[in-house]
Amino acid sequence: MPVEMDRDRFEELVGEALDEVPEELLRLMDNVVILVEDDSPPGEPELLGLYEGHALTERGWDYAGVLPDRITIYRHPILRVCDSEDDVVDEVAVTVVHEIAHHFGIDDARLHDLGWG
Repeated sequence: MPVEMDRDRFEELVGEALDEVPEELLRLMDNVVILVEDDSPPGEPELLGLYEGHALTERGWDYAGVLPDRITIYRHPILRVCDSEDDVVDEVAVTVVHEIAHHFGIDDARLHDLGWG
């Protein structure tokens, strides 16, 4: 049964997950914004988060004047896969770390190997 949680509480959990990311990593993040959306894109109802942009490892000398990369955390899909608020806390943390890792150029296969699948 999906967990019920309002957007404010969910955004608070995303903020708490970001607070757990080591400061030295947060300082390395460049030109990226983290957003919360209620629903994932059409046709992808199970998508919990999404990184859109140019990973730091792909940026070259000509990287300039571009809009910020986007990390989007999807509230309703996460709530659907969780059975309790504690599950939501854990899933939000994993999803935030997973998407930040993409910003640093770490792909899904490596994330799964590291236990952040």
